[in-house]
Amino acid sequence: MNAVVHIQREFLFLQGPPGPFFRELAGALETSGSGIHRINLSGGDRYDWSAGATDYRGRLSNWPMFFDRFVQSNRITDLVLFGDCRPMHQTALRLAQLRGIHIHVFEEGYIRPDWMTLERDGVNGHSPMERDPDAILSNARWLPQVPKLAPITADFKRRARDSYWHYHHVVTGKLRFPFYSSHRQGSICLDGIGWLLKFMRKKRREQQAIETLEKVAGRAFFLFPLQLTGDYQIRTHSPFGTMMVAVEYILESFARFAPKDAFLLVKEHPLDSGYRNWRRTIERIAGRLNVADRVLHIDGGDLEELAASATGMVCVNSTSGTLALEAGLPVVVLGDAIYDVPGVTHQAGLDQFWKAPDRPDQTLYDAFKRLLHARCLVRGGLASQSGLEILVRNSAERLLAKARPPLHQITAESFQSAGFMPTEQVHDHPAFPARAASGTNG
Repeated sequence: MNAVVHIQREFLFLQGPPGPFFRELAGALETSGSGIHRINLSGGDRYDWSAGATDYRGRLSNWPMFFDRFVQSNRITDLVLFGDCRPMHQTALRLAQLRGIHIHVFEEGYIRPDWMTLERDGVNGHSPMERDPDAILSNARWLPQVPKLAPITADFKRRARDSYWHYHHVVTGKLRFPFYSSHRQGSICLDGIGWLLKFMRKKRREQQAIETLEKVAGRAFFLFPLQLTGDYQIRTHSPFGTMMVAVEYILESFARFAPKDAFLLVKEHPLDSGYRNWRRTIERIAGRLNVADRVLHIDGGDLEELAASATGMVCVNSTSGTLALEAGLPVVVLGDAIYDVPGVTHQAGLDQFWKAPDRPDQTLYDAFKRLLHARCLVRGGLASQSGLEILVRNSAERLLAKARPPLHQITAESFQSAGFMPTEQVHDHPAFPARAASGTNG
């Protein structure tokens, strides 16, 4: 009978979302008996989590060996981070893979609201989630329906407060972290000015939104939700590089191929700092293409309500697409999105979408949702204390699920005794050279 190998779980946290989520999640894991470690890369990280953390103040070029020595000396079994495209996270992920460390990546929820993404090894375009319809239907066959639960309480002011103080300390902590460069594009200071101007224009924006909704009431319109240019969904997982290029591409296609009585409603992202005047930009491009009377901009409105009444939704790869799919609305995806599955989204290209959009197969989409919730989503949110508590509890439960120990903590004998490989195959396996038999760590 095989012996059970109990390996002490040692969790290393890198950068998380602004606010206390990672710190509180670590507390829940520590209560369960796991070891906790944290590396701060910026003043914002240090503000969110200072006690017991290690500050990395060096250059990016020295980060790989610092990280590798840290995980070995602290016998790290699990790496936890938010987003897999930040330069220092990319390096850490690759080195963790070499050491066989379990990688847990958080992101904003694939299906919103009320859910956060938590995947092994990567998210979005790096997700291991299958996109084959037959595989989705087969794997979801025995999964239960997603339960209908009460909404998670959310307050935009809390997210704004956490973000402000995090990035405030990124700026003021520059002396302590002189070589840190934020993954965000642009200037944090200019973003702050943009937010100030946006708040000053709040009443005018609300009135403009009301007037825009009156113009499309009762008319056929396509919905195009903008994403943030600094988002890696645009920078890494799309062909455009910036949201500006995506806007030009979509408006040119609309001008050439959309029915003459169709409208395009471009919805501004609620977290856009307002640094770029999207209304003026869209009006200028639409005027050049002679469709100014049919292309409208809105900074406001309820996305879910708009999606329910639209003819179709055009996305680069925004998770807003799942709101449209939930309503049975045709969706075309121009980048790499986890929900871009044949039979779920329109596959014949943008130019054809305007005239003959394909509606989603709701049976397939339902199977996709069940598989997504079972594998990739945790319930909770960052915008309220109650939502955070739910998120911490559910994330800790998911992270503490049984996992194989990483390669650098396993001897050949313990690997076999746990039942993962027959003894005669262990010493021939490339991960375990002869020295592993003596119990020496890799």
